[in-house]
Amino acid sequence: MSLTGKTALITGSTSGIGLAYARALAGEGVNIVINGFGDADAIETERKALEATSGAKALYSGHDLTKADQIEAMMAEAASAFGGIDILINNAGMQHVAPVEEFPVDKWNLILALNLTAAFHTTRLAVPYMKEKKWGRIIQTASAHSLTASPFKSAYVTAKHGLAGLTKTVALELATFGVTANCISPGYVWTPLVENQIPDTMQARGLTREQVINDVLLAGQPTKQFVTPEQVAAIALFLCRDEAANITGANISVDGGWTA
Repeated sequence: MSLTGKTALITGSTSGIGLAYARALAGEGVNIVINGFGDADAIETERKALEATSGAKALYSGHDLTKADQIEAMMAEAASAFGGIDILINNAGMQHVAPVEEFPVDKWNLILALNLTAAFHTTRLAVPYMKEKKWGRIIQTASAHSLTASPFKSAYVTAKHGLAGLTKTVALELATFGVTANCISPGYVWTPLVENQIPDTMQARGLTREQVINDVLLAGQPTKQFVTPEQVAAIALFLCRDEAANITGANISVDGGWTA
């Protein structure tokens, strides 16, 4: 079955993994709704490029996903433009690192809102259309931290474990409606966000670039290789195909063996 004519909404998709999802789906002729923050001109350039790739429509939504009313507005705009969302990819997220007794309460609330609660809202609003159509794909960018923990990341680990639980529940509820729900759980992915952390870490720890990459960033990944956004996007694309119709409630690790 072709994905041409389907509509995908991808949160946190103005760069990194989210943009890779958008590009992969645009290559299949899918209408795209991208969401996130960033330079307006750069986002518009990407939006136009997605339309050029897909031959379909691409919309940009700048709504703040930490606020339920703005999520509702984003979903309403997508429904108005396309009738509804066929493919929902919850990818928006953020991180903060601190010991649990020092973890800022506002950071805890923000991380839970963006990484977990936003996915609940987009899901609850997308599901009625999917059930009506008897077809849908819900994909979460979870993390190796949906399966294992690291110290000083209490909010992030909690949110990602919660996201995995939400996904399993939704998968069971929608199992007879032609709708699947799955997690993709990457380890460290090579994105500008990761790359930009390297110089500060080199300076703070007195390490070389290679030491930071191998002994800090990739310490938990046995392959000693970063996952690429394109590798993650290729898995999402497969999960959208008919061949993956019986993959639901799964949590697919893409972490170089981290959680083995």
